[in-house]
Amino acid sequence: MNEANPNSSLPGDDRWAREALTKLAFAAVAEQRRTRRWGIFFKLLFFVYLVALLVLAWPDKLASKAATMTKSHTALVRVDGLIASSTEASAKNIIEALRKAFKDGNTVGVILEINSPGGSPVQAGEIFDEIQKLRLQYPKIPVHAVASDVCASGGYYIAAAAQKIYANKASIIGSIGVRMDSFGFTDAIAKLGIERRAYTAGSNKDFLDPFKPANPEEIKHLQGMLDAIHQQFIGAVKQGRGERLKDNPEVFSGLMWTGEQSVGMGLVDALGSSRYVAEEVIGEKTIVDYTKHTRWLDRLLDETATSASVALMQRLGLEGGIPWR
Repeated sequence: MNEANPNSSLPGDDRWAREALTKLAFAAVAEQRRTRRWGIFFKLLFFVYLVALLVLAWPDKLASKAATMTKSHTALVRVDGLIASSTEASAKNIIEALRKAFKDGNTVGVILEINSPGGSPVQAGEIFDEIQKLRLQYPKIPVHAVASDVCASGGYYIAAAAQKIYANKASIIGSIGVRMDSFGFTDAIAKLGIERRAYTAGSNKDFLDPFKPANPEEIKHLQGMLDAIHQQFIGAVKQGRGERLKDNPEVFSGLMWTGEQSVGMGLVDALGSSRYVAEEVIGEKTIVDYTKHTRWLDRLLDETATSASVALMQRLGLEGGIPWR
């Protein structure tokens, strides 16, 4: 039939069909390749994400393994930022890092590098006590404090537990005192026509309520608490510094000085950095950082729990201030 009708369109249609099938086949193969490549990409992405989560979740464990592979070294523990139970400079984190550093048989000496304006007297006190305990347990391992930008209040409380304190000449040192902040809103709510309603069980449960006039008896009681905590602070500093402290009444007044001025007052032993202390004082220039970083997962859970607790306390009207160094 094709020979009888050479102008027939059938052979052309046959070629078109074959070409269409070929294109469809190639398109299917190309689509399969694209799907395979995207599958590999997402698998690699998931793997990288998983590794990142592991690193964020257990950074201190990875650091510990790296530390144990090193021979003799100077251990470094950083106290950075606000000292509080919910921060990385919490007593829990600092104490755990110190214990690991002292326990390591390759540790020649320990440096506490402090850059903190202070914080909770409870947290600072726990760290101070732990350093004293470790010094007795490991008498051959010296521990020195090095002040960075700021080593004040609770930061200095911790530093006082070390055998010696070093600082930069421009470091801020001191603030040996205790404070507690509050506000009074009695005039403001009166002008705005706001009625304060507080329901308590216990005659002093609304102690220092900022929406009621200041009560002299409450202020007297609070001052007694602050003075008692201040004396604990002073006792710790005197215990740690001993006769190196100069007989100057302003030392415990809450004032601050430069690192250079602090040497003359006995608050600091000498000027020097962490590198200087490692090389010239301890005698081991290799430094291994033992600082414990809060795990990402723990930090998230802690923040959630803290927020929930604060919200509950505010709901029940149980919130209150605490002294801070």
